[in-house]
Amino acid sequence: MSRELLFGLLLPFLGTSLGSAMVFLLRDTIAPQLQKLLLGFASGVMMAASVWSLLIPSIDMAAESGSVAWVPAVLGFLAGMFALLIFDSVVPHLHLDSTEPEGMKSGLGRSAMLFLSVTLHNIPEGMAVGVVLAGAISGNASITMAGALTLALGIAIQNFPEGAIVSMPLKQSIGSRWKAFLYGVASGVVEPIAAILTILLIEWVEPILPFLLAFAAGAMIYVVV
Repeated sequence: MSRELLFGLLLPFLGTSLGSAMVFLLRDTIAPQLQKLLLGFASGVMMAASVWSLLIPSIDMAAESGSVAWVPAVLGFLAGMFALLIFDSVVPHLHLDSTEPEGMKSGLGRSAMLFLSVTLHNIPEGMAVGVVLAGAISGNASITMAGALTLALGIAIQNFPEGAIVSMPLKQSIGSRWKAFLYGVASGVVEPIAAILTILLIEWVEPILPFLLAFAAGAMIYVVV
């Protein structure tokens, strides 16, 4: 495994882990205004990454293949959003700013549902990194390893405040800084796993890369919204 590929796989996970470690440094709560600022910053990073590293390469690749450039981008984008909408409707989870659980009814506690919420939203980020890395590995001219690393770094940057914002409520709920930190780290493990699975399927992924790039963009923008 090349150094660039390893960095691309681990950067988002590292961002989540470092953010979760803030539970040892911050006070019991994050000021609401600071939390909104961090969430807004993370949203901006994700929007930029979705457009420049996923949607635009999707359109460029479709155009190079001779098909209608916008069709894979539109279909993939909508499919990504609806896929996350379905997961949100099925998987039991709890958002940070809510006291009412979402998804199917379950006997899970608040901590477990908070963990599932973050984990669910980390999956499209890992898939996005995997799709772009797979495109770079395949030698596609529209996707470079530098572009893939830029996407991974952008996701890592937004994962840092996200990890901090998540670990603090978990600490309050669980009552242990170490457990809250480990929950936060565990929620980020799905990102390299999703990326690796995508790369392993590169032979099947390559023909539909434009669609998958847009799919990842739609899923990520759903998370942002």
